[in-house]
Amino acid sequence: MKNQLILLVCGCVILSACKKKEEDEQVVGPEPVIGFVALDPISVDNFKNSVNLVISYSDINGDLGFENPDRYSLWVKDSRLDSADWYHVPPLAPPGYSLQIQGSLNIVLNSMFILGNGDQELASLTVKLRDRAGHWSNIVNTPAITINK
Repeated sequence: MKNQLILLVCGCVILSACKKKEEDEQVVGPEPVIGFVALDPISVDNFKNSVNLVISYSDINGDLGFENPDRYSLWVKDSRLDSADWYHVPPLAPPGYSLQIQGSLNIVLNSMFILGNGDQELASLTVKLRDRAGHWSNIVNTPAITINK
């Protein structure tokens, strides 16, 4: 009986030490994580207004951005086009250091324009970010931008 009691107590201790992984617990990996913050303005005139896109970022090893201005890491795709535009992001932490970083990026997009013959078009943007190790972030989609003739 004493052995059974000891086994029961040990079993309870072992079970209570095991932590069940919660569904909303986020697993952090080497990939950067981005989020949509703002888009301004959301209505522009054909060839006249630039658009400011703000995204948040976090990266556990801080390897976002490149020193070489000819290396692009920010991918922004207009929903109306087949290919994306690439943007240079300078290092967001000192190269050679591995540290967790977070913040926001302000991206100024050149003036947008109407592709068709209408007086108005809607365009949304898809954004992702690549770190120096080649890991891609999650994808962020923006609300629609109205482009007026």
